[in-house]
Amino acid sequence: MTLTPVFDGHNDFLLRLLRNPAEREAIWLTGEGKGHLDLPRMKAGGFVGGFFAVYIPSPKAHDAPDYEALMNNPPYDLPLPDLIGDTAAMPVAMAMVGHLMWMERTGALAICRSTADIRAAMEAGKIAAILHMEGAEAIGEDLDALHVWHAAGLRSLGPVWSRPTVFGHGVPFRFPGEPDTGPGLTDAGKRLVAECNALKIMIDLSHLNEAGFNDVAALSDAPLVATHSNAHAVTRSTRNLTGRQLRMIAESKGMVGLNYATSFLREDGKQSADIGWEPVLKHMDHLLSVLGEDHLGLGSDFDGATIPQGIGDVAGLPHLLEAFRAHGYGEALIEKLAWKNWLAVLDRTWG
Repeated sequence: MTLTPVFDGHNDFLLRLLRNPAEREAIWLTGEGKGHLDLPRMKAGGFVGGFFAVYIPSPKAHDAPDYEALMNNPPYDLPLPDLIGDTAAMPVAMAMVGHLMWMERTGALAICRSTADIRAAMEAGKIAAILHMEGAEAIGEDLDALHVWHAAGLRSLGPVWSRPTVFGHGVPFRFPGEPDTGPGLTDAGKRLVAECNALKIMIDLSHLNEAGFNDVAALSDAPLVATHSNAHAVTRSTRNLTGRQLRMIAESKGMVGLNYATSFLREDGKQSADIGWEPVLKHMDHLLSVLGEDHLGLGSDFDGATIPQGIGDVAGLPHLLEAFRAHGYGEALIEKLAWKNWLAVLDRTWG
């Protein structure tokens, strides 16, 4: 069977390596049977590349809520973690980028700085990796570090995860809830947008609250992109995008990557993986109806979320695409959703 290539909008694989650095060879090259991603399963599923996130975990407080239990029993409203400063974040981010560069040295992956690099990696049978920051904690208000990370290969940046930064405010994990949860970008955040535009670093709107989204839309000269977000009209999570936001993304010739996280797919907001294809297809149909077929792709959140049991892990991607076929999506549309739309929006963003 010929596999349809899949280029993916978001994964947290580097977090697994950060937490288990001594086991990274087994985790990456041979697979140790855990998580969603490793090289053998990527090959088995047709995964050809995507955005590899640098994410700074919040310190665990002794009185932290049981997030998994709460998200399995909606309604829930989880508190935003505290801001993490760049001095604390920098060594963590450095370690994660170091792991990605080690993955490149194994010969199985290439860190890509252009769409030409992505196409060359795909042609060579290597995983095409985009260095992405999910939250800009490792960058100070003077933005000097942004230029350092850009020189290291950074080509995609989310100003926030679901907590505040010196640049803006993330949405809390809340269901049911609206994305309009707080103030917009700070002055430093507005400078960050301008500098990312100048450097041709893609700005990711996933996790950003509605006021921050509006600020990026007003300031940025690049397509609006949410790498791993779903439709608020289907699932009323703060993390999902309203119809107005989706229309603004389409008008900018931007992109949304469908997030496989069950709590953002299920209409009841639960985190349980025990779902069929109906919620996935309902989100896809709605997103297609608003965005059009040129502005939607896949943004799995592999290794960062609970995903539907029908997918299971990256080796299950062919099952997802087969569900699209059974639903009536044609091969040309599936190719756009699976990989072509991501390369097209990166062409428009990076030049």
